[in-house]
Amino acid sequence: MEIDLLIDNANVVTVDRARPRASAIAINGGRILAIGDAADLSGVRTRRRLDLSGATVVPAFNDAHNHMRSYGEALDQVPLASPPVRCIEDILDALARRARELPSGAWLIGQGYDQNKLREGRHPTRQELDRAAPDHLVLLKHTSGHFCVVNTRAMRAARIGEVEVPEGGVVAVDDSGAPNGLLEERAMGLVRRLLRPLPVAEMARQIGLASQRYLAEGVASCQEAGIGCVMGEGNPLELAAYQRARRDGNLGVRVTLMVGVENLHPVAHHADDPDGDTLDLGLHTGFGDDWLRIGPIKIFADGSLIGRTAAMSADFEGEQGNRGYLLMEEAELRRRVLRAHRAGWQIATHAIGDRAVSAVLDAYAAALAEVPRADHRHRIEHCGVCRDEDVARIAALGVVPVPQARFISEIGDGMRAALGERRTGWCYRQRSFLDAGIRLPGSSDRPVVRGSPLLGIHDLVNQRTGRGEPFNPHEALTAEQALRAYTLGSAEAAFDEAVKGSIAPGKLADLTILDQDITTMDPQGIAETRVLATVVDGRVAHDAVGLV
Repeated sequence: MEIDLLIDNANVVTVDRARPRASAIAINGGRILAIGDAADLSGVRTRRRLDLSGATVVPAFNDAHNHMRSYGEALDQVPLASPPVRCIEDILDALARRARELPSGAWLIGQGYDQNKLREGRHPTRQELDRAAPDHLVLLKHTSGHFCVVNTRAMRAARIGEVEVPEGGVVAVDDSGAPNGLLEERAMGLVRRLLRPLPVAEMARQIGLASQRYLAEGVASCQEAGIGCVMGEGNPLELAAYQRARRDGNLGVRVTLMVGVENLHPVAHHADDPDGDTLDLGLHTGFGDDWLRIGPIKIFADGSLIGRTAAMSADFEGEQGNRGYLLMEEAELRRRVLRAHRAGWQIATHAIGDRAVSAVLDAYAAALAEVPRADHRHRIEHCGVCRDEDVARIAALGVVPVPQARFISEIGDGMRAALGERRTGWCYRQRSFLDAGIRLPGSSDRPVVRGSPLLGIHDLVNQRTGRGEPFNPHEALTAEQALRAYTLGSAEAAFDEAVKGSIAPGKLADLTILDQDITTMDPQGIAETRVLATVVDGRVAHDAVGLV
């Protein structure tokens, strides 16, 4: 037999307990045929041989919660992350520069600001945005994705102050009671719906841009955390955009798509079949193939931690009376969970505050009691603030938490300020979940923060904020555990562990080649590790150093 590719002279970290290390991988037809040492595969005939000169090979990374198309869209917008942005005047200067390049009356969109990192410690106002770009419609996106600020022209276009504010949303006001331009949660849809829906071709282009960046970071699989109508607005043809990107050869990574719960509806069915909410034709979790597949439905239970809208059981630090809020009544949350569960969906619910996490667990427990189902793997996206008793409930119910260690170094200082010292110990747990026997995936929530999995693994291990302060050292993982989270753990969160997540015979030939072994090196340097190449389906899809 002649195989497609033999990778040898490598340091292979398999994430497979049956054989943790190897030095050679035989690949044929996009699958791993065998692993071993050079002597084991010395008789194999190959069409192509890749000598890695000792470089490290790990399973390709899998981001279990990201916003791929939105990240591609953000690449075209004014970047406002801190650093380098230090103050509101820096934001206004960046907007003014872009305004000079755009025709009068056009939309001017900036993304990624964080008021916690600005010198002023507050959001910009509509009057300040008016000053920066008086002839444009300005939309400023918060890094969390749960706020935006608009200028006066955009407010008028959206008729803010005239139309009803959606439930679960807030239009903030100044001391005089007039809207100040800040829109919270579902209120953002008042403006964003003016920009939707996007053309399928444009969305497909954005997906292609994101795909190139992902491959350069060693990502071969990701789980897109919300398509279609999400929180009351969106792009109804977003799945078609992913299909087009794939058809045109621009989708270089495998994608599991979470469908916004607002897209579901009752479907006529026989009396013998369950009465639940689903997509037309009964489509639900699992439909698709190894490249593009429908995953969970996505529900939003609450808001943002650094924005202090997450639903908490006690006041945010220094803000008496502010405990955030749920985006829907608990009875409605239970109803939506039950109807999706009845229809066979895996459910992924955004819950950050401890009150929201508890409410979601209540909803899952009620649905499972009424309609028992083995190995459902319902998820809690973020699971940001989780009390000890709810860690135990997650384990007992078989729920998968999807926390983002990536937040620790980029927005960890803001999270600590919002929670105070006592509750920070409950925040973005990692080791607590593993110690309780819970599946743990790795994810970024990109573009909320930078999405490189190596940065995420670094944060899982080192637990340091951007200021260098310890975050939750007791939650730190070993490098091996962190690597497993970003590979096999993420595969398990999407029912994919049989085909991806480790380097073993029969699995997809998706590999990431690194310049050093992150499991044995000084953990302080993990973030500086280089991705030399990314192999997807047995083919080199990204090659930074001319390996082929």
